[in-house]
Amino acid sequence: MSGDGDNGSGIGARPNRAAVVERLASAPERLETAARLAAVAVAAAGGTGGEWSPVENVRHLIAVEGAVWHGRLRALELAEPGIEPRWAWAEPTFDDGPADRSLEEVLATFAGRRFATIAMLAALDDAGWARTGIHATYGRLDVSGLMRTAADHDDEHIETLKRLGR
Repeated sequence: MSGDGDNGSGIGARPNRAAVVERLASAPERLETAARLAAVAVAAAGGTGGEWSPVENVRHLIAVEGAVWHGRLRALELAEPGIEPRWAWAEPTFDDGPADRSLEEVLATFAGRRFATIAMLAALDDAGWARTGIHATYGRLDVSGLMRTAADHDDEHIETLKRLGR
């Protein structure tokens, strides 16, 4: 998990907090742009060619935001001092909301969930940002490392939508 100047262990330096928060905060707008372009292209093509639809991509991001990122941030917050939560790989498919929601509805839901994530991060002090957990794949991650993983996941789905939109 190298990047943003970390030491390769998923442990980020304090200056990287603002960068990771900005990256997370920009995702709803970037997602909206990519999803809207993809929706037009998919409608013109008559389908997705086996890929998730734009709505399904956003519903997946909603599910991951709540179940994975919020869940892991809460686990870090509630962990006893000196105890690191352990996380298995988790990749929920779609959120529990109705499947027939419009693109506008799911984009608004994602933006609301992401706003809640940003609020959780804003409430952390230095000790909160320094808490760590152990991920089965990525190893030891502090909050900054965990949130870079979230931002990377956003980017993967935004890129998928951009490909659909071409």
